[in-house]
Amino acid sequence: MRRISRALFVGVLALSGAAFAAGDAAKKPAAPAKAPAAKKPAPVKKVAPKKLTPVNAEHKKALASLFGQFKFGMSKDDVLKAISKQLDEQYDEKLKATTDIPTQDRLRKEKKAELARVEFVAFEGKRTGWDVSIIEDEFAHNTGESMLVRWENEAGKNQRRFFFFHDGKLWKMFVSLDVSILPEDKKNFDTFKGVMQGKYGPADVDANVMTWYAGEFQVRAIDKLKGYDALALTIEDTRENKEVLALREAKKPPAQETSPVIKSVIDADHSDHPDVKNTGSSAVDEVIKAQGGAPPKK
Repeated sequence: MRRISRALFVGVLALSGAAFAAGDAAKKPAAPAKAPAAKKPAPVKKVAPKKLTPVNAEHKKALASLFGQFKFGMSKDDVLKAISKQLDEQYDEKLKATTDIPTQDRLRKEKKAELARVEFVAFEGKRTGWDVSIIEDEFAHNTGESMLVRWENEAGKNQRRFFFFHDGKLWKMFVSLDVSILPEDKKNFDTFKGVMQGKYGPADVDANVMTWYAGEFQVRAIDKLKGYDALALTIEDTRENKEVLALREAKKPPAQETSPVIKSVIDADHSDHPDVKNTGSSAVDEVIKAQGGAPPKK
């Protein structure tokens, strides 16, 4: 009887120890489950920078001739002085060609009136007559931009040349080319593209714009035939172009699309400014000649 009791006691102790062990195990918190490994982000595909068409030294010199007497960085007064000098040279020849006093007086008045027609516009938020025009994409408001416009009407021509300033310094010029004298079958962008690249070399072509990147400056040839029956050239300071475009983007107001119908009504007869379709320059005359037309008579 004593042996049975001892064995029973040992068994009870064994069971008790197992129970305590089980209880301790139940009290211990379960080990946290391992989080799934984070997925590696997909590698970003690098976009190769756009390869620009090189401009050789000869073509760069030809493009630089489009500057004429003007240089980037000129102030408004500098440009006005250069224009006045051009008029002096132009009218001096006319004055020397006649000894008639009334004719000379008339020529002097014409010269003075032509200089007075040079228009200055500051783009400070107030709508101007140029907001819907051939140059509507060439400026923005409230970004320190302004413009001088010269009406060149020698020999009955109705020409416009635009000088664009940023913070008071010239950074871009815009000239509209006269295509009215060309035959209809040559009045198209493909013909223009062939002539321009023949004169200035291969360009980067994007839709209706050709661009020559010549280092410190760049030139754009733009198709404006559909809206204005004109072709245009711009000469721009490359560094300033980037700064101005970045500033415009930072200060751009919410987009408000103008109805094409309203747009056509607003600019139906250009009543707020003269026609700018027949604009050109001596450099442009050569382009026109190359297309089979005759340049305007000087």
